[in-house]
Amino acid sequence: MENEQIVYIVDDDEGIREGLSLLLETTDQASKVYDSAIAFLDDYNSDIRGCLILDIRMPRMTGLDLQKELKVLGSTLPIIFITGHGDIPMAAEAMRQGALDFIRKPFREQDLLDRINQALSIDAGRSNDERDRSAIVQKLGLLSEREREIFERVAKGDMNKVVAHELGISERTVEVHRSQVMKKLDVKTLAELVRLKLQEEAINAL
Repeated sequence: MENEQIVYIVDDDEGIREGLSLLLETTDQASKVYDSAIAFLDDYNSDIRGCLILDIRMPRMTGLDLQKELKVLGSTLPIIFITGHGDIPMAAEAMRQGALDFIRKPFREQDLLDRINQALSIDAGRSNDERDRSAIVQKLGLLSEREREIFERVAKGDMNKVVAHELGISERTVEVHRSQVMKKLDVKTLAELVRLKLQEEAINAL
């Protein structure tokens, strides 16, 4: 299913992988298991949704190494680390790098499920934000160069006659372009037009 949220479990301990997978099955939550960070990276793409349950100590590539690599790739997938007693300093570093939480072994199943639900909610919110940003960029991409000029000036609050004077065109031509801009951007009022411009500026500032 497109954009289905999946809990990705990355742990070199087969018992942990199977136990977590069975636990999630009881809540009807889809999951996928990997025995190494490298195996997960090989399968990773930027479109996946859900969260990542990640063991902090693994051979070849540690959980921290995977977290750093995902950051480089621009991933926003929430990460929950599973840690042993001796891993607390590493877990603290993981939190500083943006992990959502770390759960110490042995852990209560409900504690982990609560964190997973929190992570999935965060992911859903980010996914909606990304779709909104994509829709705005797509709309603005429909504007011609001249329409873009009109959009910029009208959103700034310039009157039609001022825009006409600045661009060296008639006021009637400005009105026609302005009408096309409103239609292409699917807005009805000047306030909506200004809001769209502010949203674009926020996107560009990311």
